[in-house]
Amino acid sequence: MAIEPSSVDWSAARRASYLVRQTFRYEYPEPIRDLSHRLVVIPPERFGDQRRLWHDVSVGLDGARLENRFDRFGNVIFDIFAPHVVDSIEFVAEVSVERRRAEPNRLADGWLADGYLLEPSPLTHPDDRLMRAADDLAEAAEWGLPLADRINDWVYQSMTYRHGATGVRTTAAEALELGVGVCQDYAHVMLALCRACGLPSRYVSGHLLGQGGTHAWVEVILPAGDGTGDAIAHAFDPTHASRGGLGHVTVAVGADYSDVAPTSGTYVSGARGRLTATKRVSLVEVG
Repeated sequence: MAIEPSSVDWSAARRASYLVRQTFRYEYPEPIRDLSHRLVVIPPERFGDQRRLWHDVSVGLDGARLENRFDRFGNVIFDIFAPHVVDSIEFVAEVSVERRRAEPNRLADGWLADGYLLEPSPLTHPDDRLMRAADDLAEAAEWGLPLADRINDWVYQSMTYRHGATGVRTTAAEALELGVGVCQDYAHVMLALCRACGLPSRYVSGHLLGQGGTHAWVEVILPAGDGTGDAIAHAFDPTHASRGGLGHVTVAVGADYSDVAPTSGTYVSGARGRLTATKRVSLVEVG
């Protein structure tokens, strides 16, 4: 039975378990063929203090083939292939995860070998305005967590949350110029600034409690400073001007949204499909 989140003293909570259920239903006005679809909806078995307890992915279509693999970021990818779809196909993903407070997300020595943490990505390439902001922020705060906190607050203060003003291809520079966007835009702007300031960082896709779409935030990766060469991933949520906490359920990480889009694919047909998606995250245990 689900627990009402407002009844929980989150400051005292040390662990929490969640059940996530998502559905993606595509409907087509005419038959399609050679469907090749990609789902990024199930988190890895371990991610810092988060542990996956069980999961299930199903496809509501006879004859469809489901395969899973890992991408270069360690994300769990499900590939679905269907030779023929008459009028609709539905994907259902369920996962149970547990998070425990005060278990840092450590990255092993060599974490900087993949340059994506510092290099601009297609959706986070900074323009002149972002570069000027990065220079000002770098002068105002010490490199590391103080600078990441300052950037987190700056993005929150510079943007207004608004649905429909941006899309999945909107860049950080475009979103900042508009001054509005959704969580992925906030994350892209923060990533652009962090990387311009020399702070290794990555995009995080996941969930918050309740219904609605997926959420996005940022992890800033900093040396652990304990002689191991390891690093610690620190979560920042610029949409809420906060750090990540027990209420954030991580699904995948990448350079930007394009690496972790929950649902995407191709098929052969002149028809355009219509997507209906639902999601619910329930709190099932807290202690």
